[in-house]
Amino acid sequence: MRHPDFQVSTFQKVQFLSQAANYSEKPTQIEVIETHMSWVFLADQSVYKLKKPVKYEFLDFSTLTARYQNCLEEVRLNRQLAPNIYLGLVPLTVDAQGKLHLGTDGTPVDWLVKMRRLPAAGMLDDAIARGTVRPSDLRPVAELLARFYQTAPAVPLSAAAYRQTLKADLQASRQVLVSSEYGLPPEWIDRITDSQMMVLKAEPELFDRRVAENRIVEGHGDLRPQHICLKPEAAIIDRLEFNRTLRILDPADELAFLALECERLGAAWMGDFFLEVYGATTGDRPPQRLIEFYKSYRACLRAKLSLWHIREPGQPGPEQWLNQARTYLHLADGLLQSRT
Repeated sequence: MRHPDFQVSTFQKVQFLSQAANYSEKPTQIEVIETHMSWVFLADQSVYKLKKPVKYEFLDFSTLTARYQNCLEEVRLNRQLAPNIYLGLVPLTVDAQGKLHLGTDGTPVDWLVKMRRLPAAGMLDDAIARGTVRPSDLRPVAELLARFYQTAPAVPLSAAAYRQTLKADLQASRQVLVSSEYGLPPEWIDRITDSQMMVLKAEPELFDRRVAENRIVEGHGDLRPQHICLKPEAAIIDRLEFNRTLRILDPADELAFLALECERLGAAWMGDFFLEVYGATTGDRPPQRLIEFYKSYRACLRAKLSLWHIREPGQPGPEQWLNQARTYLHLADGLLQSRT
């Protein structure tokens, strides 16, 4: 990829992409959403995602080449669970006069993932908020997810390595959660994380059996209700593309995470439904003790990520993120107490 002789700033790119007149489809307006790692530009019928030029411990979007490769990977991965949604890559180019263009000849200065826009009312989180979801609405997407896990090849690793990964994640979460800057009661965090560590130590067979049965696969990586489309067609979007390690997991872990998120939104019954469809499709019925562990484990990971938002520049007051972290910790608390 040839670089231009002059620089186009991120601000210039975002400003250009925020204007409806710069899109060939001529939308009536562009809605701009900024996330931790991207800017998302919503046109009438399409969505364009521009990755931020950032670098963290778990991802690197700092170069044009890295962003291009991650865009390619995002499309490739997401076409498995949302084949009609991910349309491809679109270059953001600059001409000899320094003028920006979208999807035309010129020198690429960035790349965008183009998607078909899904209706907000068709997404699971919105449907939960409206209280309109029935089991028959969930079944197509639950079966899509179960078939995805059923056909995913097992990832080879040792039982000890798998348990060590879980242990390291728990330790990393605890280190953030007990930090004095957030003011969370350390005895509360200790009670939750000690219970998790005790399960890993005292009941290793829960995890070793999953490895022995070849249940560890390359999953979605970020399975939340806002990524699940019920209508007009069953689809699951936003599969995590930037770090394969974060996609290597037990389907029971990922389904427990989805159950946790549904419970947080007030629809706890959905977690059982997804697990039941998964079990009926695959013949795999993970023990409840394992599901409880994974829920608690994921709740602490989400609490940690909530606290990390406080450190981001431009964020509003920290109270909303502290409250979210507390919500996750309340969900985690007590899950593993009865047998530890």
